[in-house]
Amino acid sequence: MNMIIRNEKEKDYRAVEELTREAFWNLYVPGCEEHFILHNLRNSIDFIPELDFIAETEGRITGHIVCSRGIIKDKQGREKEVISFGPVSVLPAFQKQGIGSALISHTINIARAMGYPAICIYGDPRYYSRFGFRCAEKYEIKTADDKFAVALQVLELKQGVLNNMPGRFIESDAFRGDADKFVEFDSTFPYKEKAETESQREFRLLASLRY
Repeated sequence: MNMIIRNEKEKDYRAVEELTREAFWNLYVPGCEEHFILHNLRNSIDFIPELDFIAETEGRITGHIVCSRGIIKDKQGREKEVISFGPVSVLPAFQKQGIGSALISHTINIARAMGYPAICIYGDPRYYSRFGFRCAEKYEIKTADDKFAVALQVLELKQGVLNNMPGRFIESDAFRGDADKFVEFDSTFPYKEKAETESQREFRLLASLRY
């Protein structure tokens, strides 16, 4: 498979939003909102354009990853900047071919070279552990609403940078979009049927593992 990874350009935006919608449709919920989250991220001060990559396979855009700034905030109100990535999208016809893994590995390497201290994400630990991510509880890092969560994963890009830095991971406000604006935005895409799937039930179970 002849694949290249390059920075996303503004001319790619709509095609990547369509790709993201296809990749996540009915995956975690009936329909999806990831394409709207991506749209919001690009207009956010937390967007990191240097860590916004697409994968091209034989000249076709087949995958995408985007990064944004977040913080870990401790009980004294002190903040440490970290980054997060996602959505990570691969066209359904090209999934399970290593495209997503290549995008994640590439992003980790570039983020480390740029000097970012750590990456915090929400995801399935069975998948993300292969990249070195560990449950955030190991570092005493909780969700924004002060809960430990199995899905909250952390990767130190500098060894020991999160030692003695317990706190709450707070991601970009871009992940919390306006419902009416989402409906308006999604209406500009072709109609797709919403459905219940087994992957949604698995997602609900993983998301519920909070304490």
